[in-house]
Amino acid sequence: MTETNALKSVALNDVHIALGAKMVPFAGYSMPLQYSNLIQEHNAVRNSVGVFDVSHMGEFIVHGDNAINLLQWVTSNDVSMLEDGKIQYSCLPNEQGGIVDDLLVYRINAKVFLLVVNASNMEKDWNWIKSHNKFGAEMEDISDKTSLLAIQGPNALKVIQKLTEVNLSEIPYYNFVYGTVAGIENVLISCTGYTGAGGFELYVQNQDVKKLWDAVFEAGKEFNILPCGLGSRDTLRLEKGFCLYGNDINDTTSPIEAGLGWITKFSKDFINKAYHEKIKTEGVSKKLVGFEMIDKGIPRHDYPVKNVAGEVIGKVTSGTQSPSLNKAIGLGYVNKEYTGVDTEIYIDIRDRLLKAKVVKIPFL
Repeated sequence: MTETNALKSVALNDVHIALGAKMVPFAGYSMPLQYSNLIQEHNAVRNSVGVFDVSHMGEFIVHGDNAINLLQWVTSNDVSMLEDGKIQYSCLPNEQGGIVDDLLVYRINAKVFLLVVNASNMEKDWNWIKSHNKFGAEMEDISDKTSLLAIQGPNALKVIQKLTEVNLSEIPYYNFVYGTVAGIENVLISCTGYTGAGGFELYVQNQDVKKLWDAVFEAGKEFNILPCGLGSRDTLRLEKGFCLYGNDINDTTSPIEAGLGWITKFSKDFINKAYHEKIKTEGVSKKLVGFEMIDKGIPRHDYPVKNVAGEVIGKVTSGTQSPSLNKAIGLGYVNKEYTGVDTEIYIDIRDRLLKAKVVKIPFL
């Protein structure tokens, strides 16, 4: 069996191919990398509106009397702070001091929660949570029957508002409601996204996603709506300094090192709490920072970061040429003495030391 044959397809696979998308293997799925070109798609989202099919993401329902007890134990954030209709960014700490995955936790009600996890980690996450379910919470994997469209950009609200009677402007950031959209009932309308450009994410059953896709594009014509692929999703998220699992966070990085102390709540007990509490108290030896290139060159994942003497002080985790800023930017872990804003660092790009400087994130 070839790799292509082994890939899973999202429900809209044929639509993407018909639109001329460049399809690539990603997290076990065949996914659109780009349709027109990356910069055009990126700018559509920053300045107007674009649509991402992110149906490869995983969705688990955790429910029952002890659902919250399980989630409190396996996630770093404090699930007890959630109310119905609210969403929390969190991570799953492992027992070695790293992160199993980062995820979103949706509180549907006091006994029912939706977890949205990265596609590449679906099986790993499911097995991890299940192995720690000493509470008897019930778990259901709905990933294969759920589709997810991310309508992102400053005009996203105007586009979706044409299709629903729900007042979208009344849904705060990181909140959600259920409503009818484009005649499809029970759509989960989530004020979230991975672009930092504003917008919504709509969860529907696979059989309804084509109807939703067509309706959204019809409603978005006046705003020059574009389909967008994984390429622009990456440049958009990087401009906002959002972590990508597998690049900026992984099984070996602590959320404290990654600047995710704000989702690590020591007011409750969770897996490997003592380790992270110790790091927070004693301070980190390395830290994730943003940087922009001063010399001409594009940083890429795993490029060494060095000091002026040529000593390795860290490594790049993400990098790109920012379409919005027209400069090369990146994220990387560096030794703590090099983490101050405006600190000069050097990126080793093909055996050339190119100057960069640490900057505040988000970049944009």
